Amino acid sequence: MTDKLNELTAAGVAVWLDDLSRVRLSSGGLDQLRREKHVAGVTTNPTIFAKALSDADEYNWQLRDLAIRGVDVEEAVRMLTTYDVRWACDVMRPSYDGSDGVDGRVSIEVDPRSAHDADKTVAEAKALWWLVDRPNLFIKIPATEEGLSAITDTLAEGISVNVTLIFGLDRYSAVMEAFLTGLERAKANGHDLSTIGSVASFFVSRVDSEVDKRLEKIGSDQAKALRGKAAVANAQLAYERYTEVFSSDRWKALEAAGAHPQRPLWASTSTKNPDYRDVIYVEELIAPGTVNTMPESVIHAYADHGETRGDTVTGSYDAARKVFADLESVGVDMADVIATLEREGVEKFEASWQELLDGVSKSLKAAGTGQGAPNKAAKGNAKAAEKAGGA
Repeated sequence: MTDKLNELTAAGVAVWLDDLSRVRLSSGGLDQLRREKHVAGVTTNPTIFAKALSDADEYNWQLRDLAIRGVDVEEAVRMLTTYDVRWACDVMRPSYDGSDGVDGRVSIEVDPRSAHDADKTVAEAKALWWLVDRPNLFIKIPATEEGLSAITDTLAEGISVNVTLIFGLDRYSAVMEAFLTGLERAKANGHDLSTIGSVASFFVSRVDSEVDKRLEKIGSDQAKALRGKAAVANAQLAYERYTEVFSSDRWKALEAAGAHPQRPLWASTSTKNPDYRDVIYVEELIAPGTVNTMPESVIHAYADHGETRGDTVTGSYDAARKVFADLESVGVDMADVIATLEREGVEKFEASWQELLDGVSKSLKAAGTGQGAPNKAAKGNAKAAEKAGGA
């Protein structure tokens, strides 16, 4: 049989897994995906951890010890999540070493409640960096306006960054500017640029979800004909900007100093509308030097029936611009779409973080009193966490 994921990798797309749990680690499932499904990286977020920590058995011993020590809930959450991420970094280390530090990365996100506080974000990024203490770690920082300076300051410290929650083209351009400035400062600070990695997580399916909702409300035949087109067009135009920035003289100077480019990472690539092909956000976004982070279900779907048709992004830019023009002509305000998605993205991760804190708090109390399986209290948060979705 054709190895479809290998074809995707050969086309320049790094396959990453958008999930992590203690069960996946202890069972060897993550290592199996690395060895058999070409998975070369892992992304996490507060929603993923809220779901993962709802598993009672795998965290019992750690929760019991944390309860005995009397740690507060925020420290407990960081101890639990950094333990998993450190373990995952070790599992993915062969991919890191085999790609000269480009792949094999595992991401952990700063507290989303600090998304609009640059100083707190940088302080937490530094703390997570030394807590996990692995060279193949990525610190995820949301691409809010306040997050832009935090991205630069974190990179300037020699810390690798996954910029998350990017929805719009102008914000993406600002993210690349923050990256370049961060590397220039890192170089001035004496850091080895070859050890610093970064990706820019550009969210995909959520764009279609929001735009399609507005097109349905408009209701005309012309509007309905545009459903399912905005997300891919948006990402394709993002890649156009990527190619422009990373062919500039400014970038070439950093590259000559050993820097790796900040790759576009297509996030939120599971199909939310069952009417759409389940691998559409993989097949339509194949381009050299990109990452596609997928839930395991999408990885298996692509392995089964995905079609790698070469580069499906380069050369699509005029058609993508026409999609945007057509959306504007029927009354879709894309600037408002992007602003809405960014606000909701931060809010969803804040809600998942709070659910995570609440669940672990109850579990710590249960562990301290010896009442039942200590983490059962967190199970009620799993469904709400799953609904938040995203990468």
